Amino acid sequence: MQTITSADGTSIAYETDGDGPPLVLLHGGGTRSYWEPLVPRFADDFTVVRPDRRGRGDSGDGDEYDIGREIEDARAVVDAVASDPILFGHSFGGLQAIEVARDASVQAIVAYEPAYLVGEYRTQADLASRMQAQLENGNRREAMKLHFEEVIHGGEIDDIDGWLEEWPAWPEYVEHVENAARMDRALEDHRLPETLDADAPALLLTGNEGPSHLRESVRAVHDALPESRLLEFDGIGHLGPTETPERIATEVRRFLEETGAAN
Repeated sequence: MQTITSADGTSIAYETDGDGPPLVLLHGGGTRSYWEPLVPRFADDFTVVRPDRRGRGDSGDGDEYDIGREIEDARAVVDAVASDPILFGHSFGGLQAIEVARDASVQAIVAYEPAYLVGEYRTQADLASRMQAQLENGNRREAMKLHFEEVIHGGEIDDIDGWLEEWPAWPEYVEHVENAARMDRALEDHRLPETLDADAPALLLTGNEGPSHLRESVRAVHDALPESRLLEFDGIGHLGPTETPERIATEVRRFLEETGAAN
């Protein structure tokens, strides 16, 4: 494990595997361990760099929180690698990847359902306030259930408790509930620009079983990014990179080869 210092002085931890051009993996919820199923599929040809987001894993945290600080964290990682990297982000990490690429030199962007909220959904979003109400009543598990019910299932799941019982990451994710609530509140206030002026080819990924609001969002990002491709996978949802890592890795590699970003 290594660390770098972000713009506000926060220590950001990251781990590297493999050898080759840098590929920075930016996670959404949880920690850098989210990417473990994908690392072996890239480490033979890339230096895979996995940071922990602030307040998670081995990274530090700041006194104040906003999306801009998380973007600065990812930018610090980009600046720390040996050459212009490929950025691959999932969910909030997808937003980080796109925002960093707006003013940093990168080879390519890959984003799986980047966590921009758009349209009517954004104006009516109240997940953060519902989570906060549960937290104020001391119900940390119930607050985190609300997050997963909305973010992973789009509020359309009959038995969230049954699903969580079968999910290996539960209940450890409850330790991130305060960070999830502050992130959700910041995302509800964050607007997608009409144009994302990232000067790099971008591959946007989504699954047809993911939340409808994120499928809407990824199409809005596609419209805003000048050099983007959009690919939808059948039979997978918001956790696609770890649900079917081989399918995801195959398409990412194809994109990087076709655009020359893997060279």
